[in-house]
Amino acid sequence: MKYNVISYLIGEGIRNVFKNKKSTISALTVMFLCMVIFGIFFILSENISNIMNTVEEAQGFSVFFNLGTSQERISDVGEQIKTLEGIKNIEFISGEESLNEYKEGLGERGSALNGMEENFLPDAYKVTLSDLSLNEQIQQKVTEIVGDDLEEIVSGDDEIAIIMNIGKGIRIFTLVLLMILILFAIVIISNTIKLSVHARRKEISIMKYVGATNSFIRWPFIVEGMIIGIVAALIAVLIVGLGYNAIIPGLSESNIVQKLEITFVSFNDMFNLLMIVYFVLGIGIGIIGSSISMKKYLEV
Repeated sequence: MKYNVISYLIGEGIRNVFKNKKSTISALTVMFLCMVIFGIFFILSENISNIMNTVEEAQGFSVFFNLGTSQERISDVGEQIKTLEGIKNIEFISGEESLNEYKEGLGERGSALNGMEENFLPDAYKVTLSDLSLNEQIQQKVTEIVGDDLEEIVSGDDEIAIIMNIGKGIRIFTLVLLMILILFAIVIISNTIKLSVHARRKEISIMKYVGATNSFIRWPFIVEGMIIGIVAALIAVLIVGLGYNAIIPGLSESNIVQKLEITFVSFNDMFNLLMIVYFVLGIGIGIIGSSISMKKYLEV
């Protein structure tokens, strides 16, 4: 018996979709466009976050020691820094290595530095962080560890702050955009199903008169909204996926992208999460939109 009721409700929902072809196509188109727009910004957000993570991995600071600091002391400091939370990597750079690197950067003019003493530049540690939010805290601890042997700490604090602010901005913008698109889609779905409900208002009145529950009357329209949402989600993920896979290979081979060593997230890596988001949106919007459109007709 329960099976027959469920079959009836689903069947009625499917029939509603095809009964109101014009309004269904209209709602489907709007839902599809909303999901495509969100999909584009979702993909942009994922790729920008990936690029930012790559940049973050290279961020940190350099700890310069006073000239004359013993190697034993420098090694001891290095071991202590490694134990700090938020440290990803620590690399020792001798004054001689820094001098040679500086010479290479000057090109032919670097020969002017030939004959300089090896201890012309101080020894240093290059520290990279696994968590940029701990940057200031770690620098303070390093300062305490090195003590009087510290010449200076050189850090791109401003760059780190910019990176973190950009990341927050992207996440906030994507969330706000999602909220706007959800509200817009709910309104469209509500109006579409409202037309279907209005066309069957006499039938609904009769059903209520003979004792049909609100849930029994409501479910076919909820199924209708869910079908529109699911179909829109499937079409959207197909179009977004095809478009992304067509654009990214050419973009990856561009000179600018290769010079900046930018890598893009593959669509396969984003597919599962995008599908979950799309289906939750499609089903959720369908249910909410249907419930709103039915409220007036189910009031006692």
